Amino acid sequence: MPWPPQEPAPSPWDFDLSEVDPGEDLVGVGGDLAPGTLLAAYRSGVFPMGLGEDGTRPMGWWSPDPRGVLLPGRISVSRSLRKSCRRFEFRVDHAFDEVVERCADPHREGRWITNEVRLAYGTLHRMGWAHSVETWQNDELVGGLYGVAVGGLFAGESMFHSVTDASKAALVALTGFFFADGHPDRFIDVQWATDHLRTLGIEEMPREEYLRRLDRALTVPQVRIGANEGD
Repeated sequence: MPWPPQEPAPSPWDFDLSEVDPGEDLVGVGGDLAPGTLLAAYRSGVFPMGLGEDGTRPMGWWSPDPRGVLLPGRISVSRSLRKSCRRFEFRVDHAFDEVVERCADPHREGRWITNEVRLAYGTLHRMGWAHSVETWQNDELVGGLYGVAVGGLFAGESMFHSVTDASKAALVALTGFFFADGHPDRFIDVQWATDHLRTLGIEEMPREEYLRRLDRALTVPQVRIGANEGD
């Protein structure tokens, strides 16, 4: 994987949110999933998710208000989850394609990851922007998550697990990797704060505040996620 990440050709699409009404999550329809478009979206506080059946086109562009975020030092790890984490091994970018494939399981309720999405994020991964944090047990991939890292932002896209606590443990591991330098302006974006995620310390933030924090995060140096893997 290249380091630093390769900057793609700029996108022709505009993700200006200045005229979007408060509380409106869907902010655009159409466009493409080219690397430059995806990065422009994340840098503007926007992410893609198709509006058709199982996430197919037309492509929707979303900026939830409020937004679910995890700030440095806010991860909440229960005693049982901490015990589970000790049973796992965590790796970064060892099995990116498989993590995305497992997240895209067609039998999964609410499935939205299409083949087009898989290919688009695979390209971002090969350019150094998209990453997977993987939970392994007995040399078997049992959970994980993937997302996009831009400066001090890690935009989480999806997670999966095949054994109890494996996806939660991947998020705990991500905080260790991504917040390792202690920079206060880093944060993890989880899109929507579900009840499940709130138990891990996820909180909601109004879009206006989120965009201010994003502006600061984008000035933070890019971190090589997993450079301290195994520490």
